[in-house]
Formats: sequence, C-alpha cells, structure tokens
Amino acid sequence: MNTLLWVLVGLLAYSFAAFFLRRRGLLPSSVRVQGPFTTIHTKRGRDLIDWIATPKRFWRAWSNIGVGAALVIMFGMFFFLLAQGILILRNPPAPSAVNQPQNFLVIPGVNDFLPLSVAPEIIFGLLVGLVVHEGGHGILCRVEDIDIESMGVFLFTVLPLGAFVEPDEESQRNADRGGRTRMFAAGVTNNFAVTIVAFALLFGPVIASIGVAPGMAVAGAYDGSPAAAGGISQGDRITAVAGTPVSNESSLDSALLNSDARSIQVELNGGESAADRETRTVTVERSLVVAGTVAGNPANLSLGGEPIRVQAVNGTPVYTQRGFSEAVGQDRFAELTTSRGTVTIPVGAYVTSVAANGPVADAGVPDAPFVVTAVNGTRVTSSTELGNVLDDIQPGQTVSVEVYKGGSFETYDVTLGENPRDGGGFLGVNLFGTSGLLLTDFGVQSYPAGTYVSLLGGDGGPDAASLSGGIADSPLGAVYVSLILPLASLVLGIPNFPGFTQNVYNFYAVSGPFGFLGTGVFLLANVCFWTAWINLQLGMFNCIPGYPLDGGRILRTSAEAVVARLPVEEPYPLVRTITTSVGVTMLLSLLVLIFGPTVLGG
Repeated sequence: MNTLLWVLVGLLAYSFAAFFLRRRGLLPSSVRVQGPFTTIHTKRGRDLIDWIATPKRFWRAWSNIGVGAALVIMFGMFFFLLAQGILILRNPPAPSAVNQPQNFLVIPGVNDFLPLSVAPEIIFGLLVGLVVHEGGHGILCRVEDIDIESMGVFLFTVLPLGAFVEPDEESQRNADRGGRTRMFAAGVTNNFAVTIVAFALLFGPVIASIGVAPGMAVAGAYDGSPAAAGGISQGDRITAVAGTPVSNESSLDSALLNSDARSIQVELNGGESAADRETRTVTVERSLVVAGTVAGNPANLSLGGEPIRVQAVNGTPVYTQRGFSEAVGQDRFAELTTSRGTVTIPVGAYVTSVAANGPVADAGVPDAPFVVTAVNGTRVTSSTELGNVLDDIQPGQTVSVEVYKGGSFETYDVTLGENPRDGGGFLGVNLFGTSGLLLTDFGVQSYPAGTYVSLLGGDGGPDAASLSGGIADSPLGAVYVSLILPLASLVLGIPNFPGFTQNVYNFYAVSGPFGFLGTGVFLLANVCFWTAWINLQLGMFNCIPGYPLDGGRILRTSAEAVVARLPVEEPYPLVRTITTSVGVTMLLSLLVLIFGPTVLGG
C-alpha cells in the first residue's frame, strides 16, 4: 500500500471513529466534528481579548486604515479575477506547472512550488496568519460591543490548522454598519501588518547578516559528466581550477577555457554538515559530453540511456570545449563522432525563439529555430561564444549576423539593443548551446546564491546584482520580487527559491547584526520570508468580494450603506442582488482561473 492510500485509510478511520463517538454522546459539547475536520470551542480567553481591546479609539483608527486598504484591494481583486477569467475563456493557456489546480493550495509537498524542506516555516507562517486574522476579528468584536459566542482552534484530524472567533449573531446584527465593517476588515489588516513587519526584518537586519561565501556554488553535476565522476556534487563550492581562483560561474568558464589539459585539479569546499566541511582537491578527467538537447536539433540527438560523448570533430579527437572550437575552426559545418554515431551539422549558437519587436525581429531575420554562425565576421560555435562577442560590442551599433536556416546561409544587419543583465550588446533571442546541444567538458550547474541575496536586498556581489536591475530598488519592488521568488524559474529564469535550506548553508557566510545566531540566521530568514509571503496571500485572498470571505462581508455592509441613501422602497432585495451577483462572478472567475487551463487548454 502506498503512502497516499494509508493517509486515506487513516482519514476514513478517524472520521468513522469521530462519528461513532458523537452518536454515542461521548464527545464533549465543545468538540464538533465534520469528517476529518474538528473544531474545539471554548469561552475562555474572552477576558484577555477584552483587555487587549481596551484602547478602543486606537483599534477603531487602526481598523479604519484597514477598511480603506481592503476596499482598494477588493476592487483590484474583482477586476483582476474578472479579467483573468475572461482572458482564459477567450484564449485558454496550455496547462503548465504554475496553473495546475494543486498549486493554488498552500500545502508543502502538494504545491510544486512549496517544498517539504521548509514545511515547518510555512506551517508556522500559516498559523501566525490565521491567529492574527481571527484575533483581529475578536478584538474588534469587543471594541464594537459585539459579544463573542466562542473561540477555539480548527484541526485537520489532530493537526492544528488555525484559530477562529465566533461572534454572537444577534449582537452582530445589532451593531452599526461601520462597526461591523471594521470588524470584518480587522483580520486582513492584521495580516498586512504582519507582512510589513516580517518583510522589514528580512530586508533589513536579517539579510544584512547573510553574505555569499567565496567560490562558485554547485547546485549539482550532470549525470555522467566529468565533474560527477570526479566526486563534485550539490553543496560544494569550487574555489580554484588548475591553480586559478574561481569566484563565480564566469570565472570558472574562463579558467576551463584557458586550460587545454585533459586532467585538471579542482579545489573544493564542501561536506555533509558544517562540522565536517573542509577544503579538498579532486582530479577531474575532462571529456566532452552532451548534458542537454533541444527537440529537433540538427544532430537529432536526445538524452536517455548512456551519456552521449563527443569523441572527435572532423576526425580530430576532442576532450574540451576549447578543443572543439579549435577543431571546428572557420568551417560552418563539422562532422561529429559521438558515442551514438557520426553526424554532420551546422555549428553555431542555436536560437530557440526570437523576442517580438527585438533587434533580430526588427532586422527581418526568419523565425526560430536557426543557427547563428558569425557576428561581424567573428566565428561563433556556441551560445557562450556568442555572448562573449556581444559583450564587447556597444548597444546601438549595427552588426552583421550570419544565420543558417533551411539549408542556406544569410547575413542580416542587426542594430543591437542593450542587454538588461550586463549592459552589453543584445540580439533579443533565446539561445541553447551549440547547434541545439548543451556541450560541456566539466558538467556542473551553478546555484545563484548571490542573486537570491541581491534580490532580497543584500550584498550578493556585482554579478548577482545585475539580474535584479532596478526591480528590487524600491520597497514595493522588493515585495514583488519576494512574492515571485518561489516561481523564479518561470519569471526570472533561475531556480525556484524555497528559502535558505540546510543543503545550501555552505554557499553563504554569516555576519552582521544577527551573526551571533550562526546558522540560526537562516531559520530566521526562512521564518520571515514565508510568514510575510503567506500573510500577504491570506490578506489578498480574503479581500476577494465574495461570501463568506471578509471581502464579501465588507461588500455587503458597503452595499447596505449605499442603497440606504437611494430612493428604494425595499433595499434588502437590491443589496442581496448586488452581493450575490458579485459573489457568483468571483466564484466563477476563481473556478476558471484554477481549472480553466487544465480543462480548456488541454
């Protein structure tokens, strides 16, 4: 039996046992069970809430600010969800990881972007969000003289999911509209306040305590690559190659290109834990392997089975990328001898897509895919070489670009744009290796440790800062970046950021205001990150103007206030029509947003 089946059996057993105990009258009246969900009600704690609610003037002013923010966000959420729903119905997107239904759930391990490795921090942030949300409702109940029927905790079997406050219905109905509106808005107000505090800590003293350790952080080694065979793995930092210091991926590439030795010494820092982390030197026997492919590449190669090794080019044995380029020379075609056979292909930087209205598109270059073989007469055999050539050309200059497509070569005059990452020349294309093959004589994948620190407002080094540009230079920009970091692979083109998990501790150095915490600063950073992230999500979601969310309740009191000023004999039916229409629209929009891509785009 697999794990999921055991979980289902356990839930059924729990539900049956709870139903049996309830029917027998063996459960106390304070415990209510609905399937696997349990609520425990209590009247205790009301004195504490009464005491917290004592400065009524402060809490009313606080909630008035929240009401204004909630109304603005309500209107924004209404138009956003409606527009997204219409867009999906008109032009259904293809199903992808980001629009899968399970990825709308804030459940680590179920949501593909919320890993189990940070489940404790995510659950903590969720509990904080639920407690402050319901606590806000409870405090404003007492401020507005609304009685509290009960309070308690909400459980999934025996696992706490949150807290709740249950107002007395008659007392709530007797309260004035302004008081009820403030009470409904108090929860999201507190969620936004927690978000601000958590982000302020993260962007301030916490991230200032996290620096980037020297060397290139290794996210992993390709299967069958020379690096994997040499014992280099995830968590290592490469600090030197063939005696040349390495500080980042660019310096590693330069060190490898500057050496034509087949056997090289690599200095590493790594280990399973901080206790056994040490500097060591390994020997890597370089060989040219195919680490990735694009469908339909000219060599018609695809990964699977044994690693693909490039053994010779035009009859010359090759072991390195430098040797590959030298063997190709100025030839536009090359005969590759591989472990899968021999094939003749055009050699150059492979373009997989062209940006609309970009420099290449404006020059009339045909649609991708195609191969770029030369720029201003300079031969290029890979996307790396093309990038190096463009880095030396100023934006705005017009260059000749030689392209191979459909069996012939054509040359186009292209006026370069500015590369947003490093300020060099920019073609406006997406590239993939050499002729659709990702060739490597080493085979490691870098981890963007400095980029993450830079995007969160810290000092990640000049190379890392170039990716963020001006995005995170303002508080709102920093918040936006933090919200998309768990989806970074889709938005920023870097791996998704789960937080500072234990397997990346070696990539960072601790100092600054919280340096005394040691590795505990990483836990603090994760707690701040996920608490802010989840509280902002909770606040935004609850502002959707649909019942039973807070936004739907605020919509009702707002509609009552407006309709009461209209010359209408029976205002209640009109209020009900408004709230029901908006609520149904929001429900349908949410359903389309969650399930539309899967159902309509499949």
